[in-house]
Order: sequence, then C-alpha cells, then structure tokens
Amino acid sequence: MAEKERLGFEEALKQLESVVEKLNDQNISLEDSVRLYEEGIRLSKICSETLENAALKIEQIDKDSGNDTNQD
Repeated sequence: MAEKERLGFEEALKQLESVVEKLNDQNISLEDSVRLYEEGIRLSKICSETLENAALKIEQIDKDSGNDTNQD
C-alpha cells in the first residue's frame, strides 16, 4: 500500500503502540492478528528508517563541525 505522505516518527510510533496493544488481546482472530502483524512491521520499518536517518544526519553534522564523536 503506497502512502501519499510518509508518517512522521511520532505518529508511526503511536500507531505501532496501538497495534501491539491490539495484538495482546486474547480474543483477536488469526486473520486480524496477521493483518495487524503486517501493519506493525510496516510501522516498525518507518520508525527504524527515521531513527537511522537522524543518526546519519547527526554524524554528518558532527563531522562537518569537527566534533567527530567516533574518535578514540
């Protein structure tokens, strides 16, 4: 499913938390569990990619400013 506008980190995390809460319901059907699991994976990827991009930006900013935190 293509998104017109990519979710922001906070919204994706909020939706992921909601999915996890629903998956913890013991009365959920198998079909709903699979659907929610798939949605959770999609949301998890959005969160992971956003965090990875933020880390790369921070590294680049530190490198550009001479504050390379990876120096030992």
